Amino acid sequence: MDVHVPDGFIDAPVSLAAGAVAVVGVAVGLRGARRELDDRTAPLAGLTAAFVFAAQMLNFPVASGTSGHLLGGTLAAILVGPYTGVLCVSVVLLMQGLLFADGGLTALGVNITTMALVTVLVGYGLFRVLLRALPKTRASVAGASFVAAVVSVPAAAVAFTLIYAVGGTTDVSVGKVAAAMIGVHVLIGIGEALITAVTVSSVLAVRPDLVYGARGLIKPLELRTAGAGVGTSDGPAEPSRA
Repeated sequence: MDVHVPDGFIDAPVSLAAGAVAVVGVAVGLRGARRELDDRTAPLAGLTAAFVFAAQMLNFPVASGTSGHLLGGTLAAILVGPYTGVLCVSVVLLMQGLLFADGGLTALGVNITTMALVTVLVGYGLFRVLLRALPKTRASVAGASFVAAVVSVPAAAVAFTLIYAVGGTTDVSVGKVAAAMIGVHVLIGIGEALITAVTVSSVLAVRPDLVYGARGLIKPLELRTAGAGVGTSDGPAEPSRA
């Protein structure tokens, strides 16, 4: 089971309505991204979109006869900001639909709504709530990103199920779709959470200043003058051996 919706799976009126929601969401993302990006972070947005694109092309086994792939909304939002994250995933979905027929073009609005808007809203929103309650450490950022990613994937499956309930064109019952989609995507969410936490932790280890979700929480490494040593935000400075 995959959240990517093909052409004809959702009827025209609901597809158009989802398309309108997607257009509004992308427009809001374009405006908000201006506040999130600068000359230093803009390249990271491109790298994030490329990583999500590549990761979505790779499936990993989840259960018997079932595979899953990264959705990437939570990861993108934490790395480059929620508005830019929506744009990154939306561009990925557009390119997949145009170049690889992965998700129908008439269903692009549905796919952006579920895989970009829902994952970012749920994932990043939960991430920020968790950070308010956790210590301001790198481990907390990684742990919050894990939990947020776990929840964001089945949330996208729930959103798809609701859309299917309104405009589904097949004779499969909503109950069966819900059971299959939500159950499998809980497992997919665990895989996505591992990828998200490892990726966020890796960037934090080398350039914490580039992780949007950790701004104001974790300071980058500081190089002090000779005699003062080198210190980080996570602990006292080591004595200089110069």
